[in-house]
Amino acid sequence: MKNVILKKTLFSLLFLLCFIGFSQNLPLSKDSKISVLTCGLGNETYSYFGHTAIRVADSANNIDLVYNYGAFDFSTPNFVTKFAKGDLQYFVVVHPFADFMNEYNYEKRSVFEQELLIPQESKQKLFDNLNTTLLSEERYYTYKFIDKNCTSMVVDIINKTLNGNVIIKKGDTDITYRSILFPYFDRHFYDKLGTSIIFGKKVDQLGTKIFLPFELKNSLEKTSFQNHPLVSKTSTLISFEKETPTSWWNNVYTYLFLLAFIVLAHNKIVDKIYLLILSLMGIFFVVVGFYSFHQELAMNYNILLFSPLLLILILLSILKNKGWTYRFAVLHVLFLIIYTLFIINKAHFLIVLPMIITSGFVLVRVAIRNKKRIPIII
Repeated sequence: MKNVILKKTLFSLLFLLCFIGFSQNLPLSKDSKISVLTCGLGNETYSYFGHTAIRVADSANNIDLVYNYGAFDFSTPNFVTKFAKGDLQYFVVVHPFADFMNEYNYEKRSVFEQELLIPQESKQKLFDNLNTTLLSEERYYTYKFIDKNCTSMVVDIINKTLNGNVIIKKGDTDITYRSILFPYFDRHFYDKLGTSIIFGKKVDQLGTKIFLPFELKNSLEKTSFQNHPLVSKTSTLISFEKETPTSWWNNVYTYLFLLAFIVLAHNKIVDKIYLLILSLMGIFFVVVGFYSFHQELAMNYNILLFSPLLLILILLSILKNKGWTYRFAVLHVLFLIIYTLFIINKAHFLIVLPMIITSGFVLVRVAIRNKKRIPIII
């Protein structure tokens, strides 16, 4: 979902406001066209999932604009904090179609167009709704990864215009959001691993909502309105093959190599460093889970693998309290077993399995080192 940083000069803003104010009462001609644009995937984090926008074209009125719900402002005070907390305000902006296309042409990302086959009065209503939104507080919205983003906002305003839930998800409603997201991270291994462990229970719900651009594109192709297809046949405005990134480090091999080193090193210091990293990540997950409004980060059962209590285990080991170190090690082995059984049917099971195995080896070693031996009296 493309996040566009709004950088306009004062002149451009004044021109835009004047145009929107004028266009609020501008009747579209019978040759006007309103369409949904779906933009291809990129290799930057913001572009992994593609992007959705609405195009309004009317040659009679010299209009060709793209309405984009994916904008945010990097100059927002406490930007990073707001983004992490989940109360960063996104907003809708409008671009000339030519500028929009130039950007995607430069980024070598495909753009697909689906014209809405709706009555003239519905086109006018949608155009008016878009312009009214631009000049009202509705222009801003609090971004939510699944529930409110550039794609879901487009769905909402079209459905609002058509007075009903005309656009609903078609296909893949019987698999989870996590399973839907997983393929989008191909060739971006550590992004896939990171999202696997930071996302909680919400993404394991069935993916019944449209929240990704190509989900909307595919659903539109199967949607009817007033006994005929809602959109025309999809046309390709520009086409690029997605370039496959290569990295010497961002791959499964470095991940497996590092974990294999931890297992084979059989070193107390290496074990402590590994457990310390897991515990700090667990503390981070707990803090984010309580602090953030992102529901995707709440109720994160991966905490069983990244347990904050591992920090206590490390401290007990440093203090040479063998009895409690042994007990905490055994406790975390039990956590691992429960965690494994819980996620064995989840999409991210295989990607975290090597970490489960590594943690198992380390914890068993810690338990063996600290198990009190009963002296044999002869």
